[in-house]
Amino acid sequence: MTLYYTLVFLLLVAEMGLFLLLILPLPYTLRRKVFTFISENPLVAKVQYWLKITFVFILILFIDSVNRVYRVQLELAAHSETAGPNASAIHGHERLEVQARKFYSQRNMYLCGFTLFLSLILNRTYIMILEVLRLEEKLKQYEGGSGKKGITDGGDLEKEVARLRAELERRDQDLDTLKKQAQGLSREYDSLADKYNSATASGGDSKKEK
Repeated sequence: MTLYYTLVFLLLVAEMGLFLLLILPLPYTLRRKVFTFISENPLVAKVQYWLKITFVFILILFIDSVNRVYRVQLELAAHSETAGPNASAIHGHERLEVQARKFYSQRNMYLCGFTLFLSLILNRTYIMILEVLRLEEKLKQYEGGSGKKGITDGGDLEKEVARLRAELERRDQDLDTLKKQAQGLSREYDSLADKYNSATASGGDSKKEK
């Protein structure tokens, strides 16, 4: 794996760790302080700015890896057409090399794609958590002020509280959906890593036999 793809992999691992931190069941006060610090700290804003530039380069790598996968597919199809039914026997070494390049190109495509996809999930989760915190704070203000209001305003306050609770439930459902998507993403990457390790091990054994 080249240096820049290694950096992309490290960024993917960092995104997974950050996502786990975001979904930790922290107390309301601590969570509010943490997210207030993140949203208002100028250093965090600069880091987010440079991360956006980094994701642009990762997008370019993703497009390049997709192009490489497409070209390898065309090369495999050309080998099959020119060699005929005995392609595996005549061009075994060449075909193995093309298959290896296809595997590495697919690995790089999945790596960059998962990193970009998880960045979108992180951004959406962060925005939704901020919205949930805002709604919880607003709900507490309404609940705290309901005892001081008169009978005339009681119905309006109850309706507003019910509306805020319903919106909070919808936000929680969206967060659960994002958690499931991230877990599926992690499982898919683990399976691809296992396939890569097994393919590397089998490739090494075949070379030793030769």
